[in-house]
Amino acid sequence: MGQRRRIGVVTVVAVVALAGGWLALRRGDIPYAVLERTYANAHSHYVDLPGGVRMHFRDQGARDGATLLLLHGYSASLHAWEPWVARLGDRLRLVTIDLPGHGLTRAPVGYRASIEQYVAGVETFAQAQQLARFTLVGSSMGGNVAWEYALAHPERVEALVLVDASGWPDAGAGAHGGLVFSLLRRPTLRPILRDLDSTRLIRQGLEAAFVDRRLVDDAMVRRYGELTRAPGHRDILLDMGDRSARQQATHERLAAIRVPALILQGEQDRLVPAADAHRFAAAIAGSQLVLWPDDGHLPMEEHPDRSAEAVATFLASVQRSAHAGTVGRTATTHLDPG
Repeated sequence: MGQRRRIGVVTVVAVVALAGGWLALRRGDIPYAVLERTYANAHSHYVDLPGGVRMHFRDQGARDGATLLLLHGYSASLHAWEPWVARLGDRLRLVTIDLPGHGLTRAPVGYRASIEQYVAGVETFAQAQQLARFTLVGSSMGGNVAWEYALAHPERVEALVLVDASGWPDAGAGAHGGLVFSLLRRPTLRPILRDLDSTRLIRQGLEAAFVDRRLVDDAMVRRYGELTRAPGHRDILLDMGDRSARQQATHERLAAIRVPALILQGEQDRLVPAADAHRFAAAIAGSQLVLWPDDGHLPMEEHPDRSAEAVATFLASVQRSAHAGTVGRTATTHLDPG
């Protein structure tokens, strides 16, 4: 056999092997009906919004309490807020939603996700559910949506809570997010990554989000992985993984936010640096900054008791200030573990 022929045979074998490996790792979509049987519950509701979005949401807690509208982070779902629902539901109304491309929310084919699109989606949802005014809470990417929404619709936002929120240049999820975000920034790899089994990447990403990695169990990894495989979700997530087209936070833009704001941040966050929380606090007048030295990217899940209590204390202070007609000064609190 000549050298050229041997090279040709080796190349064919390599291509076949790679194709076989890709096929072995390929994972198809999971129908919504199947996912809903596992991840919906008695509190799950759906609303059809303009543009073909069918949004999954839960409206829980005290109907006569102050209303919180909570936005999850990239690749997450409304399940991230359930620890707070369990701890705050006796005194507050908590409305949680799945953003398009996440959880059990359905988006039409060709839906082009962006922070601006999500802001518009939150507004149409608020209109549909007749949420006149509320405290807006956002985690990570959801925090980016939350502060952009506060700029676009200040008439609806009574108070703002940012939890390890993203949005500053060269920071946030995707800048220091590890292998998964590095891969998402490579357009040539996206068609290949779209259908591959992402279990390992999901586990690595979640472990990077927690200080106590024992909290990342098989059920959590499975939930993230299966909801990612809802029809259309992977295309949306791949688009959202590229942050290059997003409008960034600046001190000048954020100075327009005039509502009471609470900024919660884990100092061991490996996805959104704690420096970003300080930037939010410096830019938003009268804001309160709470830093936890032993927390990571998801304090509402890693330490739900103290993070929920921080929100309850903040909202009580907002209510007292509203009655007294006063506005608080910017304050920073470093809290010891406990």
